[in-house]
Amino acid sequence: MLHSKLINPKSIVVVGGSDNIHSPGGRVLKNLIDHKFKGELFVVNPKKDIVQGLISYNNINDIPEVDLAIIAISAKYVYDAVKVLTQYKNTKGFIIFSAGFSEKDRSGELLEKDIVKLINDTGGSLLGPNNIGLINKYYTGVFTTPIPKLDDKGVDFVSGSGATAVFTIEAAKDTGLSFSSIYTVGNSAQIGVEEVLEYLDESFDKDLSSKVKLLYIESIKNPLKFLKHTTSLIRKGCKIAAIKAGSSEAGNRAASSHTGAIANSDVFIDTLLKKAGIIRCYGRNELITVAGILLQRESKGKNIAIITHAGGPAVMLTDVLSKNGINIPKLEGKETEALLSQLFDGSSVSNPIDFLATGNAQQLDAILEFCEKSSEIDAIAVIFGSPGLSGVDDVYEVLNDKIKKSEKPVYAILPSVVNVKNEIKQFLKKGNIAFSDEVLFGNALAKVMNRPLFDDINGDTDFKFLQEARKLVDGLPNAYMPTESAIKLLNYAGVNFATPFHVKNKTELHTVSKSVAYPVVLKVEGPLHKSDVGGVILNVSNETELYDGFYNLMQIDGALSVLVQPMIKGMELFIGAKKETNYPHVILCGLGGIFVEVLKDVSAVMTPVADQDALKMISDLKAYPILKGVRGQNGINIQLFADIIVKISKLLGAIPEIAELDLNPLMATENDVTAVDVRIRLEK
Repeated sequence: MLHSKLINPKSIVVVGGSDNIHSPGGRVLKNLIDHKFKGELFVVNPKKDIVQGLISYNNINDIPEVDLAIIAISAKYVYDAVKVLTQYKNTKGFIIFSAGFSEKDRSGELLEKDIVKLINDTGGSLLGPNNIGLINKYYTGVFTTPIPKLDDKGVDFVSGSGATAVFTIEAAKDTGLSFSSIYTVGNSAQIGVEEVLEYLDESFDKDLSSKVKLLYIESIKNPLKFLKHTTSLIRKGCKIAAIKAGSSEAGNRAASSHTGAIANSDVFIDTLLKKAGIIRCYGRNELITVAGILLQRESKGKNIAIITHAGGPAVMLTDVLSKNGINIPKLEGKETEALLSQLFDGSSVSNPIDFLATGNAQQLDAILEFCEKSSEIDAIAVIFGSPGLSGVDDVYEVLNDKIKKSEKPVYAILPSVVNVKNEIKQFLKKGNIAFSDEVLFGNALAKVMNRPLFDDINGDTDFKFLQEARKLVDGLPNAYMPTESAIKLLNYAGVNFATPFHVKNKTELHTVSKSVAYPVVLKVEGPLHKSDVGGVILNVSNETELYDGFYNLMQIDGALSVLVQPMIKGMELFIGAKKETNYPHVILCGLGGIFVEVLKDVSAVMTPVADQDALKMISDLKAYPILKGVRGQNGINIQLFADIIVKISKLLGAIPEIAELDLNPLMATENDVTAVDVRIRLEK
């Protein structure tokens, strides 16, 4: 939890404060003064007695006790300054701008750890090092500009990158987006994005706190803490959008299973964000646009009216919304005809509602009134610019009035950022948000309307044969489980597996040959990828083929035995699972066999998985129509497929040492789903 003296200090010292407002120490001091920090403000500068009108202490030992230290000096001097502050000045809040720590080299990393230890030992909180600081309603502790407009109902922004925070603030200014607070964590030496989320969660006030959170994430060191506090905030009514940049080296390593090859680090990030109900963005402008939509009234449905006086932008917006499953309903009937009679000849009201380049404020008012009353419309997008021939103040005044009064969200898309920039400025000053690009807006609106919905249903995690499964796994080393053991583990999980016979020699083969029902399939055991070495023989229909096939497979390099199974027909499916570092498992599903890595049509979800999660995974597949049955061909039993996904989720909860799991393929029909191949790797 962030210390209260970091959040709301009554006194601040700027160590390295100066008269040079083009330096971090000088600029942060100016920002604190200009934005009226109400507490005591101190400066430490060994060469100056007065800095920006404040008394300056030449020696840090001479300052009085102070709540918060903002440090802007060379990295090599930071440790000594922090030591004095923690041990003699009762300082509990620290913001360290200085660079040259863990982001630089090993010695910098060790120095950073020593500084964190000093702060931890006294129960303090540290933002940074290598960051730009913090802005909230109590103080403006950053060395950058511009300083955004602060509003309790604006967005809380947490960034792993100071530069990204600055560029986001700059871009947001032109949209009217306001901020409630901004935290930059830099190297996250002590406080990372997760810890700031923890603070925002535990200090949340439903009447006073911002309900929109924006995140720029470079690392998630504690995924479970991240998940806990983001889901808690969403339960409290918040909406969260995030950019996650970069991926771990571990996630890009060569993998030896189908699941390992597909489930890279980005899959873990994506499923984590979906699990929490977070909207994932991929750039600053997209993040800002999503935030602008989230700050407005929430639409109760996906039926959008597009109002325009310019055809091209409306067509582009219609295209992008339609492609993302958002409806642009055709408007018909007497009320529609009555509306058309109020517009100039040539106007169209079918939706998009085009009231021509000559359309005026009165006509826009009538159109918005119509859309407000229409039961076919849930939200309204208005595109209105200007060729520069006349002012549009009256149009933007109508927009402002309707945005404030309408029970439906009204989105203002104002593309004339040059011709009517002054009118747009006035529009923004009234507390509105304006979007300048219809396609960017359309994609963002689709993300908001299609966002993953967080729910509290985590699925039943009860595992009936826990003792037996634990005993089996505890007796095995870190490696791929022997096939017999892996099949036994699946049996404990309740997953149906095609009856296998493991044959190591001629004697065992003779016994098996008398009991199998043909046709059968033969699979070599030993080599990791059977198909790659010609280790699978299908449709073995008699004893002669059985013996010949066995001898041929045992000649393959690395062959230990041969698996004999009934030849089961059906559609090939795939279920996989993977664990990475301290993330929960991810489960994947899709078409099986060679299609897994070729088509890469897979759905992924983070455990635990409930029945409804599993069914959604399956329905999200591009191959879903094939699974249901298409053009006279029978489909599969989708509920049984989902049941196995849930059973695998329970198995992973019971046996977290499973690092990778492949069921590929499972053979599926209308009546049954049976696994015919399994690979499980343990990593304890």
